[in-house]
Amino acid sequence: MSRTYYVYILASKRNGTLYIGVTRDLARRAWEHREEMIEGFTKKYGVKRLVYFETFDDVYAAIVREKRLKKYKREWKMNLIEANNLEWNDLGETFGA
Repeated sequence: MSRTYYVYILASKRNGTLYIGVTRDLARRAWEHREEMIEGFTKKYGVKRLVYFETFDDVYAAIVREKRLKKYKREWKMNLIEANNLEWNDLGETFGA
């Protein structure tokens, strides 16, 4: 049975604070962030908007990608988001979160 894993980027607003994570259930995780159910960084800084995600069949590949994205400079991350989501729309709304 194949599973899907997601590496995702959340933002507080356009060009705002960014958060990168990995999950198996993106809809649930995006909803938890949006509803501020997760204590810590995202709740403290109001990081709720799902602005980017990638899918993986292998959890280890997803974790490697997450760690790599975290090391990139902010400008590179913002370019990645805007190449796929120019308006910084909340993808959680269309993803079903």
